[in-house]
Amino acid sequence: MVREQYTTTTPGTSLERPKNEYVYKIGIYGWRKRCLYLFVLLLLIVLVVNFSLTIWILKVMWFSPTGMGHLRVTKEGLRLEGESEFLFPLYAKEIHSRVDSSLLLQSTHNVTVNARNSNGEVTGRLNVGPKMVEFHGQQFQINSKDGKPLFTVDENEVVIGTDKLRVTGPEGALFEHSVETPLVKAEAFKQLRLESPTRSLSMDAPRGINIKAQAGNIEALSQMDIKLHSSDGVLLLDAETVRLPKLPEGTRGGSGTSQGLYEICVCPDGKLYLSVAGVGSTCQEYSRGCQ
Repeated sequence: MVREQYTTTTPGTSLERPKNEYVYKIGIYGWRKRCLYLFVLLLLIVLVVNFSLTIWILKVMWFSPTGMGHLRVTKEGLRLEGESEFLFPLYAKEIHSRVDSSLLLQSTHNVTVNARNSNGEVTGRLNVGPKMVEFHGQQFQINSKDGKPLFTVDENEVVIGTDKLRVTGPEGALFEHSVETPLVKAEAFKQLRLESPTRSLSMDAPRGINIKAQAGNIEALSQMDIKLHSSDGVLLLDAETVRLPKLPEGTRGGSGTSQGLYEICVCPDGKLYLSVAGVGSTCQEYSRGCQ
């Protein structure tokens, strides 16, 4: 830009126009101009690179209006398709699979599910490890599809709510303490065996014990004594024939010698009593036990 000077004159006079003495240049020139162009060029390059990276990230992460990748945002919550790996704890109110597939939780070490109260304390814990499944809580319960409790465990007892408990092991079931049950029954065409290898076997019931075999024999074996005791009632052997094959038999001896043997006698009402064995039957002599 050139700055000019003007000189005023009166009419009729002529003066020479003075030459331009001062010239001012406005703008950026030289190395400053080159640096400015270089900075603008670098800014455009950075802008293009950022835009390209943004497009690449959106494509790699599968961003869409409904979610990201296999993760979809629905009205019911978040829906995750396929297999996913969580590096940190997962907090959710409800987790369920699709209708046509099962829910799989997999880990290289173990899978732990914790339930906490409002104070953050763990009230229930389920730990599935490579060798053991552990549960920590006040009560553990398994229900059927209709809500019926099938198996319940707490600090005091274990309750099995099924109509039939089946033990399929070759050695049966082992109970270290007492067992309370209304019925013990074997499968069809299988034998039922109650055994105590080193201790006694006791069966108690306030209103009676019913032992029944519809298509076989009943055997009671013991190394020592077998006691059938009824505190208030009678002991009834209801059979066509009652045999005692291993009772010792006395030999014919002198009159009045019993040799420490006794004779089993039967009252008309079916009551059994003992009488001192003799040469002949002595049941009539001790029949007062029938009165």
